[in-house]
Amino acid sequence: MIQIEHLEKAFDGYKAVDDVSLEIREAQVFGLVGTNGAGKSTMMRLVSGILKPDRGVILVDGRSVYDRPETKKDIFFIADDPYFFPNSTAQDMKEYYRSVYKGFDGGRFDKLLHDFGLETKRKVANYSRGMKKQLAVICGISSGAKYLLCDETFDGLDPVMRQAVKSIFAGDMEERGLTPVIASHNLRELEDICDHVGLVHKGDLLLSEDLDSMKLGLQKLQCVFAEGVDARQVLAGMKILSEEHRGRLRTYVVRGEREEVEKAFSGIDTVYFEILPLTLEEIFISETEVAGYDIRKYILD
Repeated sequence: MIQIEHLEKAFDGYKAVDDVSLEIREAQVFGLVGTNGAGKSTMMRLVSGILKPDRGVILVDGRSVYDRPETKKDIFFIADDPYFFPNSTAQDMKEYYRSVYKGFDGGRFDKLLHDFGLETKRKVANYSRGMKKQLAVICGISSGAKYLLCDETFDGLDPVMRQAVKSIFAGDMEERGLTPVIASHNLRELEDICDHVGLVHKGDLLLSEDLDSMKLGLQKLQCVFAEGVDARQVLAGMKILSEEHRGRLRTYVVRGEREEVEKAFSGIDTVYFEILPLTLEEIFISETEVAGYDIRKYILD
């Protein structure tokens, strides 16, 4: 588990990370979401031990990270713009990471390189941006590190490759307890893979929630009431987080269990009634608006 307590980091007087505390549990996908400049990359570099915190504590499985090589061997950081040695090939990077990570799987590296269609002896400098991202992922997976920190890793990958990477993550989570931490500016990108999501804005952690718990307590419903039905009376006992009217069609996001909503509408005369699944973006909009934030300012499509 990664434990972060009261973490702070400033650059030239600007606080990139401001008093952040959170826990990242093992064998789950943790999504760190926020606009560019929100502090995601700085948090990743702090957790991986690249940067030293100005204040606060970071523990990886109970051990501190900064200036601790024995802890860093359990962590692999994939930067938004991955670094490779000048004039290096994929084979060169394989040999380097093999010397750093004792559990590096050279056979798996070769297989993934072949599966991804990357050339072993071609200069990495001549790879496209997407190919460099793929190579970085291959290095990270092959390292055998328990924690894989991915900063905008899916940005630059085509849809097929994105699904392939997600599938690899899922397999390693089941087989060896991999814990991916994925930073992204796009909620939709993380919707089908994350177990837990944290929202960062201007260095602050606005929200950190388990997705299953959030989904259980929120319901999205659409309905068309029959003539003469008083909508206010029907909804009087519900906590409405948002509502939208388009003609007679009404859409609500309410807090409560599904059974409670169905019971409230069971005796109501409606032309149309349906409970719909919420998107991750809708969940975050509802939760953060209650807390006094307008998440629409923070989310980039």
